Amino acid sequence: MVHRYIPEPKDYNSPLQSFKAFAMSDHPRFTINRSMIALVPEQPFLDWIQAVDPQPVAGLTLEQVREDQSVFLLPEELADTHENAVHWVEKRWQDFFEFMLGEWFDDSAWPEELSLKMFREWFSVRYHSMVFDMAPDVPVMHDDWDDEDDSSELLH
Repeated sequence: MVHRYIPEPKDYNSPLQSFKAFAMSDHPRFTINRSMIALVPEQPFLDWIQAVDPQPVAGLTLEQVREDQSVFLLPEELADTHENAVHWVEKRWQDFFEFMLGEWFDDSAWPEELSLKMFREWFSVRYHSMVFDMAPDVPVMHDDWDDEDDSSELLH
């Protein structure tokens, strides 16, 4: 276990001060006690987007849909192998499926029936066991998205 020095709190209200206060690591050194999964959209997800979008983006590609994937950090004890990570995700497949659909459209555009089989066809689980913290002196902040005022506007 590596113990590291945690500096005294500073005033980080100014973006410039915040930037100057922290040094980025030049090479991977510190890991965090999390594994990472990404739900990678597959062709059926793109097909759904194109079918329900009232203003479809001409030429939208699977590569573009995959560009800014949501990633999820899991306790490394729960997701210590790819198989365990997939098992953990698939136990919660409906919540993840609804989250991914909701990133694009509200539930009025969602398929009427969702299933684990459909989830597996629409998304692949990408797993990474090592997550490196390249800015270990920057405090990790958590934003609670459940506290946000839900807007009726579409995200994309």
